[in-house]
Amino acid sequence: MSENQQTPVEITAHDLPLHCPQPGAPLWARHPRVFLDVTHTGEVTCPYCSAHYVFKGELPKGH
Repeated sequence: MSENQQTPVEITAHDLPLHCPQPGAPLWARHPRVFLDVTHTGEVTCPYCSAHYVFKGELPKGH
């Protein structure tokens, strides 16, 4: 793994709807809130900070 790659952030159904930055992010890491769709592929990358989110568990079914 190269130096600029981050460890994926594991999320569950409890974290949906997923948005970045997460509530516990430090002030220096804040950017405009963006909602991310992790349900299509099971993973998604934030366009602002490149945080990589990976869904763990069973993906939710349709509404």
